[in-house]
Amino acid sequence: MVSLADIQKAVENVERLTIRSPQRPSPTLSARLGANVELKLEMEQHSGSFKTRGAFHQMLALGEAALGEGVVAVSGGNFARAVAYCSGALGVDAIVCMPENAPQGSIAATRDYGAKVELLPDAVAAFARADEWVAQGRSALHPFDSAEQVAGNGIVGLEILEDCPGLTDIIVSIGGGGLIAGIISAIKAVKPEARIWGVEPELAATMQRSLEAGELVNIRPASLTKTLGAPFVSQTAFDLCRKHLEDLILVSDQELIRAQQFFIAHEGIAPELAAASTLAAAEKIKSRLSPDNQLVLLICGCNDSPEDIASYAAKIGEGSDHL
Repeated sequence: MVSLADIQKAVENVERLTIRSPQRPSPTLSARLGANVELKLEMEQHSGSFKTRGAFHQMLALGEAALGEGVVAVSGGNFARAVAYCSGALGVDAIVCMPENAPQGSIAATRDYGAKVELLPDAVAAFARADEWVAQGRSALHPFDSAEQVAGNGIVGLEILEDCPGLTDIIVSIGGGGLIAGIISAIKAVKPEARIWGVEPELAATMQRSLEAGELVNIRPASLTKTLGAPFVSQTAFDLCRKHLEDLILVSDQELIRAQQFFIAHEGIAPELAAASTLAAAEKIKSRLSPDNQLVLLICGCNDSPEDIASYAAKIGEGSDHL
């Protein structure tokens, strides 16, 4: 498990390299949800998502000798972008193995940041290729199942508490579980009474299935939001969620799209579907909120392309900007 001391070490390690992302109140959503709502805009982090904090921390933890041999990662989305951005900032040679069906925007951005991209037929082949690079001396970076990645993610939780000391509730999206593991580790260490809510797509309910089974399970994700499409969650995230989650909310892809469109129309931001999931979940728990609650929606990334956003909106037709 990651301790508060581990997260504070991550702060010292990466604060010069990362952005303290803004957090602001939302009067519109406060009125809509019947609680005091703030948005943590981690979508404004370098590379467009929270992944950058942990990627920096993982690399710096390796030491100069290992970094000199280069790094390798597997990702079809935000972690690929983050590794590429961080390797460029640190002058590290990076290879990212990506499945051929990864979003073209993520492939292009990863290359633009300076990483070498190898396209493989699918995720299984990408992981196998990465293993070959590790055998040749490169260090592997993991998108969510890494203590350093979790500690880096935990920085977001500490910032939220500093900006909202009266926090009572926070909603966090779950993919592989690295983000919520970091948030739980940070917030429960400082404010154990705060309620932490998780959210997953109905078509990628990896954590939900695992909690129901009482053990880790593998699934075949089918949601439109690929950044919440991990086929399994980490043991650390599973253990923390089983102990600390107030509840786990499932949302449909249609609800994700409507939430994304609401943010665009009413908040002036364009979060990716994964990030918009926190609003979709908030709609489902608003009867469990009260006017004195301080609720933070963690907006974790913004890497859906304009073309993706338009295609999502087309799926629900006219009126898609209304939840």
